[in-house]
Amino acid sequence: MRYRALGKTGLSVSEIGFGTIPILCGHVPVLPKFYSPDQETAVAIMKKAYDYGCNFYDTAILEEYGDAELKLGEFAKTIDRSRIIISDKARFYDGAEIYREVIRSTQNLGTRPDIYFVHQVDESNVDEVFGKNGALDALYDLKREGKIGYTGIASHYYPVLYRAAKDPRVDVLQGSGNVMERGMLERIQREEVFREKGFILNKVYAAGLLIGPFSPEELIGGILGYPFTCALLGIGTFEQAEVAFAKEYPAISFSYEEVLDRLRKSFDPIGCDRCEKCVCPYGHELHTTFRQYNYFHLGKEFWAINKLKLDAELTYQHCRACTEQICMKNCERRLYVPEEMERVNQLLQAFG
Repeated sequence: MRYRALGKTGLSVSEIGFGTIPILCGHVPVLPKFYSPDQETAVAIMKKAYDYGCNFYDTAILEEYGDAELKLGEFAKTIDRSRIIISDKARFYDGAEIYREVIRSTQNLGTRPDIYFVHQVDESNVDEVFGKNGALDALYDLKREGKIGYTGIASHYYPVLYRAAKDPRVDVLQGSGNVMERGMLERIQREEVFREKGFILNKVYAAGLLIGPFSPEELIGGILGYPFTCALLGIGTFEQAEVAFAKEYPAISFSYEEVLDRLRKSFDPIGCDRCEKCVCPYGHELHTTFRQYNYFHLGKEFWAINKLKLDAELTYQHCRACTEQICMKNCERRLYVPEEMERVNQLLQAFG
């Protein structure tokens, strides 16, 4: 196992980390498969990863990741606690609320979280999170009180991560990316400000959807050239732990066209890498719409259709009426957005 320095925290983390969503018991609709191991099995799976050299374990509060937080706490009791790094997170944006959640997480884990993230920060809550008495202020206070080790911001949005990278209160960032959705990673790679922070990468397998068109070895190797500290893989079985942690993988370079060609063997993808530069004058997240279109064809039909129903029809109507076309001027992949939105609309009409 290779290890990397986590920004300026002084921590050294395994290049591949353990994402705990698949070890929960219960129903999580974002996952294409459910494992639901009991506590004894889940602890044994985490121990197997540990024996291979994994020292980074990521979880979230009970309402988000079910009993994974509790299972991680049980695992931490079975090994030398000082040899692993635990990151936890909660989707609360007010300072008092996230302060409460950190205390509850500490009780559930039976130990102090090494890193605590404000989870799912986006445009709708970012000012509250970063503002006075917001969640980030609270995490900063908790760090100074010794109740957590380091502060973190987790987001799927580049502007949020860029703001966090410039904020001295933030120690660690968590964002998403993979060989298909690499646009944000490429932007981060070009910005020196991100070098100051630890960066945890999630969605390497795209919630398992890219396994099939690509092997795990290709998905891991395909992201190794990007400037992250630890890549999280969702692990739910002993076999997955062995694939993820038993050996070191070489970096692989896929051109974006090569990625699309691989996907074209099963469907015609929308070639959006989610760089998030497609500013829409109506405020629609075109990259999210295109993501759900691709995810539908990769096997997440029910979830993707229901996500598209929230906004895609109105997006389509606005796209047809729009004369500014700012989105296409900024698109690094040179997508003809009205044509792609027509494809999304046809999918909704057929399956919506």
